[in-house]
Amino acid sequence: MDSLCDHFLIAMPGLQNSIFSRSVTYVCDHSEHGAMGIVLNHPLDLTLNDVFDQLNIENSNTDHIHASVLAGGPVNVQRGFVLHRDEGSWASTLHVTSEICLTASRDIVSALAEGKGPKSAQFALGYAGWSAGQLESEITENSWLVVPADTEIMFDTPVTERWASAAKQIGIDLDLISSTTGHA
Repeated sequence: MDSLCDHFLIAMPGLQNSIFSRSVTYVCDHSEHGAMGIVLNHPLDLTLNDVFDQLNIENSNTDHIHASVLAGGPVNVQRGFVLHRDEGSWASTLHVTSEICLTASRDIVSALAEGKGPKSAQFALGYAGWSAGQLESEITENSWLVVPADTEIMFDTPVTERWASAAKQIGIDLDLISSTTGHA
């Protein structure tokens, strides 16, 4: 399978009893060694301002003050990740594409608090991770739809609409798909 970097994984309705239920995950890294992504539509009961307070960072910017913190996935949930457009230079940055980056360093969080960070940014605690071959197996088992990522969905679409919006890119209404499968 080719790399799924810069793609969305859209949870199929059958993933009802999973932490990935009704999720859309942006794949940041995918190789023969495994995959890593950020869930884009599961907000926590935290705001970015709460993160600034926890890290003792003075917030002088009101742009992101009420922005929801996302539950990025079940791995390393105490660590913050900022998914953003490639604006600025930060420590610990993974360039997913020429336009999209993932940064896991304090300097970008401070910059967001000062109003000097990327304008398009999503802050998440934790990430989704798959071991070698695990994601490919889950796709074969019909757990995920895979579609090219769309930055408008990532940064401009309300969190509650991202799952359905991602599927609509390829003409699918997930509410019309059964959560049970049949076998012929």
